[in-house]
Amino acid sequence: MESVIDFLITNEILIYLLLFTILLGFEVISKVPSILHTPLMSGANAISGIVILGAIILIRNTSPDNYTVLVLASIALFVGSINVFGGFFVTNRMLSMFNKKNKK
Repeated sequence: MESVIDFLITNEILIYLLLFTILLGFEVISKVPSILHTPLMSGANAISGIVILGAIILIRNTSPDNYTVLVLASIALFVGSINVFGGFFVTNRMLSMFNKKNKK
């Protein structure tokens, strides 16, 4: 029990940051109607951008011998990057459906 309390005290700012990003992400996603999800995917990629920035900050501030935090932050960085690039790809593909086709 004492090790859990020590962990919470030493990582207090990171825990607050995690809780803030969870609440911010939930708030932003809950305001988007399901019918508008695809057109607004580029804006929703900002949430994954926050995850990427948080993972980079976490990797920079973590000691090199703390493998658990480094692995979890690396996974968050990888998954967030996939979400950002995939979201831009889907949005670009969706927007290309509205372009007028050239008639020859």
